[in-house]
Amino acid sequence: MHALWVWAHPHASSLNGRLREVGVSALGAAGWSVDEIDLYREGFNPLLVERGDADVRRHQDRLRRADLLVVQFPLWWYSVPAILKGWIDRVFESGFAFDVPDPETGKPLKYGKGGLAGKRALTVVTAGDRAATLGPRGISGDIEDVLWPLLHGTFWYTGMDPLRPHLITTADDLDAQAMARIEEELRVRLEGVMAEPRIDYLPMTETHYDHTIRLHDSVAPGEDGLSAHRES
Repeated sequence: MHALWVWAHPHASSLNGRLREVGVSALGAAGWSVDEIDLYREGFNPLLVERGDADVRRHQDRLRRADLLVVQFPLWWYSVPAILKGWIDRVFESGFAFDVPDPETGKPLKYGKGGLAGKRALTVVTAGDRAATLGPRGISGDIEDVLWPLLHGTFWYTGMDPLRPHLITTADDLDAQAMARIEEELRVRLEGVMAEPRIDYLPMTETHYDHTIRLHDSVAPGEDGLSAHRES
Protein backbone atom coordinates (compact mmCIF):
# COMPACT_ATOMS: atom_id res chain seq x y z
CA MET A 1 0.00 0.00 0.00
CA HIS A 2 1.13 3.52 -0.76
CA ALA A 3 0.32 6.71 1.16
CA LEU A 4 0.72 10.38 0.33
CA TRP A 5 1.27 12.50 3.46
CA VAL A 6 0.62 16.20 2.85
CA TRP A 7 1.27 18.56 5.72
CA ALA A 8 1.05 22.27 6.23
CA HIS A 9 2.83 23.87 9.17
CA PRO A 10 5.42 26.66 9.07
CA HIS A 11 7.63 25.10 11.75
CA ALA A 12 9.15 21.66 11.27
CA SER A 13 10.11 21.51 14.96
CA SER A 14 6.48 21.98 16.07
CA LEU A 15 3.99 19.47 17.44
CA ASN A 16 2.84 18.97 13.86
CA GLY A 17 6.40 18.16 12.86
CA ARG A 18 6.61 15.51 15.55
CA LEU A 19 3.26 14.02 14.60
CA ARG A 20 4.39 13.77 11.00
CA GLU A 21 7.51 11.87 12.08
CA VAL A 22 5.46 9.48 14.19
CA GLY A 23 2.82 8.99 11.50
CA VAL A 24 5.20 8.37 8.62
CA SER A 25 7.24 5.99 10.78
CA ALA A 26 4.10 4.10 11.85
CA LEU A 27 2.98 3.61 8.26
CA GLY A 28 6.45 2.46 7.27
CA ALA A 29 6.52 -0.05 10.11
CA ALA A 30 3.15 -1.38 8.92
CA GLY A 31 4.58 -2.02 5.46
CA TRP A 32 3.48 1.11 3.67
CA SER A 33 5.53 3.14 1.23
CA VAL A 34 5.08 6.84 2.00
CA ASP A 35 5.53 9.93 -0.14
CA GLU A 36 5.67 13.21 1.79
CA ILE A 37 4.71 16.67 0.59
CA ASP A 38 5.89 19.35 3.01
CA LEU A 39 4.14 22.37 1.54
CA TYR A 40 6.10 25.01 3.48
CA ARG A 41 9.56 23.49 3.06
CA GLU A 42 8.90 22.77 -0.62
CA GLY A 43 7.80 26.37 -1.11
CA PHE A 44 4.57 25.34 -2.78
CA ASN A 45 2.87 28.24 -4.56
CA PRO A 46 -0.80 28.19 -3.47
CA LEU A 47 -1.98 30.77 -6.01
CA LEU A 48 -4.17 29.42 -8.78
CA VAL A 49 -2.96 31.37 -11.81
CA GLU A 50 -2.72 28.83 -14.60
CA ARG A 51 -4.28 25.39 -14.77
CA GLY A 52 -2.36 22.28 -15.65
CA ASP A 53 1.20 23.51 -15.23
CA ALA A 54 4.08 21.08 -14.74
CA ASP A 55 4.15 21.53 -10.95
CA VAL A 56 0.48 20.64 -10.68
CA ARG A 57 0.94 17.59 -12.91
CA ARG A 58 3.73 16.30 -10.64
CA HIS A 59 1.53 16.63 -7.58
CA GLN A 60 -1.37 14.96 -9.36
CA ASP A 61 0.87 12.04 -10.26
CA ARG A 62 1.88 11.71 -6.61
CA LEU A 63 -1.77 11.75 -5.51
CA ARG A 64 -2.80 9.33 -8.28
CA ARG A 65 -0.39 6.69 -6.95
CA ALA A 66 -1.72 6.86 -3.38
CA ASP A 67 -4.15 4.43 -1.77
CA LEU A 68 -4.32 6.70 1.27
CA LEU A 69 -4.14 10.48 1.46
CA VAL A 70 -3.20 11.91 4.86
CA VAL A 71 -3.70 15.66 5.17
CA GLN A 72 -2.14 17.14 8.31
CA PHE A 73 -2.61 20.71 9.49
CA PRO A 74 -3.32 23.02 12.43
CA LEU A 75 -6.91 24.24 12.60
CA TRP A 76 -6.74 27.96 11.79
CA TRP A 77 -9.96 29.96 11.93
CA TYR A 78 -12.01 26.78 11.64
CA SER A 79 -10.32 25.79 8.41
CA VAL A 80 -7.07 24.72 6.79
CA PRO A 81 -4.01 26.97 6.35
CA ALA A 82 -4.02 28.99 3.13
CA ILE A 83 -1.12 27.04 1.64
CA LEU A 84 -3.08 23.78 1.99
CA LYS A 85 -6.24 25.33 0.54
CA GLY A 86 -4.12 26.48 -2.39
CA TRP A 87 -2.75 22.96 -2.85
CA ILE A 88 -6.29 21.64 -3.11
CA ASP A 89 -7.36 24.47 -5.43
CA ARG A 90 -4.50 23.79 -7.81
CA VAL A 91 -4.13 20.00 -7.66
CA PHE A 92 -7.80 18.93 -7.52
CA GLU A 93 -8.44 20.11 -11.06
CA SER A 94 -11.46 19.60 -13.28
CA GLY A 95 -10.96 16.45 -15.31
CA PHE A 96 -8.60 15.00 -12.70
CA ALA A 97 -10.44 15.06 -9.36
CA PHE A 98 -13.91 16.18 -10.49
CA ASP A 99 -15.89 16.71 -13.68
CA VAL A 100 -14.90 13.19 -14.62
CA PRO A 101 -17.71 11.78 -16.83
CA ASP A 102 -19.57 8.60 -16.07
CA PRO A 103 -18.77 6.28 -19.00
CA GLU A 104 -22.39 5.08 -19.08
CA THR A 105 -24.30 8.37 -18.80
CA GLY A 106 -21.72 11.05 -19.61
CA LYS A 107 -22.74 12.94 -16.48
CA PRO A 108 -20.04 14.07 -14.03
CA LEU A 109 -19.29 11.64 -11.24
CA LYS A 110 -19.53 13.14 -7.77
CA TYR A 111 -20.28 12.42 -4.09
CA GLY A 112 -18.85 8.96 -3.62
CA LYS A 113 -17.67 8.70 -7.20
CA GLY A 114 -15.16 10.72 -9.18
CA GLY A 115 -11.57 10.98 -10.24
CA LEU A 116 -10.20 9.99 -6.84
CA ALA A 117 -12.50 7.04 -6.15
CA GLY A 118 -10.88 4.08 -4.42
CA LYS A 119 -8.69 6.20 -2.15
CA ARG A 120 -9.11 6.86 1.54
CA ALA A 121 -8.58 10.28 3.10
CA LEU A 122 -7.56 10.98 6.69
CA THR A 123 -7.14 14.38 8.30
CA VAL A 124 -4.71 14.78 11.21
CA VAL A 125 -5.69 18.04 12.88
CA THR A 126 -4.28 19.99 15.83
CA ALA A 127 -6.28 22.58 17.75
CA GLY A 128 -5.40 24.77 20.69
CA ASP A 129 -8.78 24.53 22.40
CA ARG A 130 -10.18 21.79 24.62
CA ALA A 131 -11.74 18.64 23.21
CA ALA A 132 -15.27 19.44 24.37
CA THR A 133 -15.41 22.67 22.37
CA LEU A 134 -15.05 20.69 19.13
CA GLY A 135 -17.45 17.96 20.21
CA PRO A 136 -21.15 17.45 19.44
CA ARG A 137 -22.34 20.23 21.79
CA GLY A 138 -19.21 22.36 21.83
CA ILE A 139 -19.32 26.05 21.08
CA SER A 140 -17.06 25.58 18.05
CA GLY A 141 -19.18 22.82 16.56
CA ASP A 142 -18.34 19.17 16.14
CA ILE A 143 -15.08 18.72 14.25
CA GLU A 144 -16.80 16.73 11.49
CA ASP A 145 -19.16 19.66 10.91
CA VAL A 146 -16.36 22.22 11.10
CA LEU A 147 -14.45 20.31 8.43
CA TRP A 148 -17.54 19.59 6.27
CA PRO A 149 -16.15 21.54 3.27
CA LEU A 150 -13.04 19.34 3.30
CA LEU A 151 -14.52 15.99 4.31
CA HIS A 152 -17.73 16.11 2.30
CA GLY A 153 -17.19 18.91 -0.20
CA THR A 154 -13.71 17.85 -1.28
CA PHE A 155 -12.92 14.25 -0.32
CA TRP A 156 -16.39 12.71 -0.71
CA TYR A 157 -17.22 14.92 -3.69
CA THR A 158 -14.21 13.59 -5.62
CA GLY A 159 -14.96 9.97 -4.74
CA MET A 160 -12.62 9.36 -1.82
CA ASP A 161 -13.68 7.63 1.39
CA PRO A 162 -13.37 10.28 4.14
CA LEU A 163 -12.42 9.01 7.58
CA ARG A 164 -13.32 10.72 10.84
CA PRO A 165 -10.75 13.41 11.66
CA HIS A 166 -7.87 12.47 13.94
CA LEU A 167 -8.08 15.46 16.27
CA ILE A 168 -5.44 16.51 18.79
CA THR A 169 -6.70 19.21 21.15
CA THR A 170 -5.01 21.45 23.77
CA ALA A 171 -2.09 21.41 21.36
CA ASP A 172 -0.36 24.32 23.09
CA ASP A 173 -0.31 22.69 26.51
CA LEU A 174 0.91 19.09 26.30
CA ASP A 175 3.23 17.49 28.83
CA ALA A 176 5.43 14.45 28.18
CA GLN A 177 2.78 12.01 29.38
CA ALA A 178 0.10 13.50 27.17
CA MET A 179 2.47 13.55 24.20
CA ALA A 180 3.30 9.87 24.65
CA ARG A 181 -0.41 9.04 24.69
CA ILE A 182 -1.07 11.12 21.56
CA GLU A 183 1.78 9.46 19.67
CA GLU A 184 0.52 5.99 20.55
CA GLU A 185 -3.06 6.86 19.55
CA LEU A 186 -1.83 8.02 16.16
CA ARG A 187 0.21 4.84 15.65
CA VAL A 188 -2.78 2.66 16.49
CA ARG A 189 -5.08 4.69 14.25
CA LEU A 190 -2.74 4.35 11.28
CA GLU A 191 -2.26 0.62 11.80
CA GLY A 192 -5.99 0.09 11.20
CA VAL A 193 -6.62 2.92 8.77
CA MET A 194 -7.70 0.71 5.87
CA ALA A 195 -10.10 -1.34 7.98
CA GLU A 196 -12.08 1.37 9.74
CA PRO A 197 -15.42 2.47 8.28
CA ARG A 198 -15.63 5.70 6.33
CA ILE A 199 -17.86 8.55 7.41
CA ASP A 200 -21.27 7.35 6.26
CA TYR A 201 -22.21 10.19 3.90
CA LEU A 202 -25.09 9.47 1.54
CA PRO A 203 -24.25 8.93 -2.13
CA MET A 204 -25.88 11.24 -4.66
CA THR A 205 -28.50 8.82 -5.97
CA GLU A 206 -32.17 9.14 -6.86
CA THR A 207 -32.92 7.06 -3.79
CA HIS A 208 -31.76 9.92 -1.56
CA TYR A 209 -31.96 13.15 -3.58
CA ASP A 210 -34.43 14.70 -6.02
CA HIS A 211 -33.53 16.46 -9.29
CA THR A 212 -32.60 19.65 -7.39
CA ILE A 213 -30.15 17.56 -5.28
CA ARG A 214 -32.30 18.09 -2.21
CA LEU A 215 -33.00 15.21 0.13
CA HIS A 216 -36.33 13.49 -0.42
CA ASP A 217 -38.75 14.19 2.41
CA SER A 218 -38.69 10.48 3.20
CA VAL A 219 -34.93 10.61 3.94
CA ALA A 220 -34.11 11.70 7.50
CA PRO A 221 -37.65 13.11 7.93
CA GLY A 222 -37.85 16.21 10.10
CA GLU A 223 -34.07 16.48 10.28
CA ASP A 224 -32.22 19.46 8.89
CA GLY A 225 -28.54 20.37 8.76
CA LEU A 226 -25.46 18.39 7.90
CA SER A 227 -26.34 15.26 9.84
CA ALA A 228 -29.30 14.62 7.55
CA HIS A 229 -26.83 13.72 4.78
CA ARG A 230 -25.53 10.68 6.64
CA GLU A 231 -26.73 7.10 6.72
CA SER A 232 -27.28 7.18 10.46
